[in-house]
Amino acid sequence: MSGRPTILIYVQHLLGSGHLRRAAILARALASTIADVRVASGGLPVPDLAIGTATLEQLEPVRCERDDFSALTTASGAPVDDAFKARRRGHLLALLDECRPDALVVEMFPFGRRQMRFELLPLLARARAMTPRPLIVSSVRDILQTGRKPERIAEAADWAQTLFDRVLVHGDPKLARFEETFPPAARFADRLHYTGYLAPEPPSAARPGDPGWDEVVVSAGGGAVGEALMRAAIEARKISQLSGKTWRLLTGQAIEPQARAALDRAAAATGGGIVVEASRADFLRLLAASAVSVSQGGYNTVADILSAGARAVIVPFAAGGETEQTLRAERLAARGRAVMLAEDALGPASLARAIDAAAKSTPGRSPVDLGGANASLHLLGGWLGLHDDDHG
Repeated sequence: MSGRPTILIYVQHLLGSGHLRRAAILARALASTIADVRVASGGLPVPDLAIGTATLEQLEPVRCERDDFSALTTASGAPVDDAFKARRRGHLLALLDECRPDALVVEMFPFGRRQMRFELLPLLARARAMTPRPLIVSSVRDILQTGRKPERIAEAADWAQTLFDRVLVHGDPKLARFEETFPPAARFADRLHYTGYLAPEPPSAARPGDPGWDEVVVSAGGGAVGEALMRAAIEARKISQLSGKTWRLLTGQAIEPQARAALDRAAAATGGGIVVEASRADFLRLLAASAVSVSQGGYNTVADILSAGARAVIVPFAAGGETEQTLRAERLAARGRAVMLAEDALGPASLARAIDAAAKSTPGRSPVDLGGANASLHLLGGWLGLHDDDHG
């Protein structure tokens, strides 16, 4: 035993890998400074996940299909049944009993991941019954999906008040306040703490010859969505003022093989200048060296863009009534930090115009606090009695 406190982090990603990568930044920071960290991950394994000296506990994976977050399936695509839920719940409760954490950090719940309540409510009940009882913390991004049923919002607020001691909001209130997309937050304002964005360390200054130098880098994160953006980018290169540059298309890890093959064929048909490849570990370096970054507007991608100081076009994911990415992109565009193109306006000509406009912009300093990792570990350290100042 190290004598350091133990922190157990629960995280469930269902479509892309953003939730897990955000939790990984937090785990890495905590493990390198103040605690022994265990990460219980319930989604599909993500290659090359950087969690530092933290330990990953892979639960039997669940996922969802495209934008249907209500239908959980196993890794093989079979519907999740009661037996599967019982195995997952048992694994999670056994992990809690085994590590007896000083703090339990639950990513997104109760403000999301309601479909995982079959295991999270028992986990929280077991943690609250422990002696000594761990500190129980919710870790949530800055902007939530709007348009949810009022009774579910009320339910989430009740859970936040009765099951959690603190809420870490990984955002900057200058960009978006949590109560804008979760109005009942005022009821537990005394336990809500903003940390700034959980962002990676900024890369060193890019120089000619670096990977990605002066390229247009088009990315789709770690999820299965984004093929329409890639197809539009292939056609947009022909008419963009940046047609003489290399355009690098980074597909998500979950892209279907037939979709990837179609992109390869379309890129090859242009006669060169377009590279299609899987997402890369040096993504941040590519962004720092790029002429323009083109992406959707997920939390992690935006944090990467801001950390790298890249010129950016953001096409926020809006299928299935999603609003989170659009709101974030609108706020950044209003501050001159990105060019936004609505998903329903996406096409080769509109994308080419957006890219040309972004290429002429001057990114400037990030309008968003990117120090979320340090702020989170300082807050958690204070609550665990490792230093005096807990920031309230």
